[in-house]
Amino acid sequence: MLYKYKLKTPKENLYPITKQVREAIQKSGIKSGIVVIFSPHTTADITINENADPDVVTDILFGLEKVFPDRPEFHHFEGNSDAHLKASAMGSSVTIIVEDSKPLLGTWQGVYFCEFDPPRNRNFYVKVISSDI
Repeated sequence: MLYKYKLKTPKENLYPITKQVREAIQKSGIKSGIVVIFSPHTTADITINENADPDVVTDILFGLEKVFPDRPEFHHFEGNSDAHLKASAMGSSVTIIVEDSKPLLGTWQGVYFCEFDPPRNRNFYVKVISSDI
């Protein structure tokens, strides 16, 4: 089953989407399988990271800005090459095991939509694949 979600991203940030992932799993009715979360954008992506301390998100954004700053030497006419680099480094999808109708996330883990070229109206997809017999 495929579920499409819409998201407004007013600023560069990691937006929590674990709730939508859990919702898709519940709607699908599966007990066991996998879920794939995918961003169809070239300047935004999906990641799993700590969801307990908001400073982790702040630090990730800070670190990415240090590694991939906006540079006057970039040639891309839209002026968002740094966003393309950040998104390429992070990855466009994640896969999570589903067991007992729940995503197998660690105690401190959450799923995030990562926006690097705001403001935007974005989409992301959650594909739920059952291994139930």
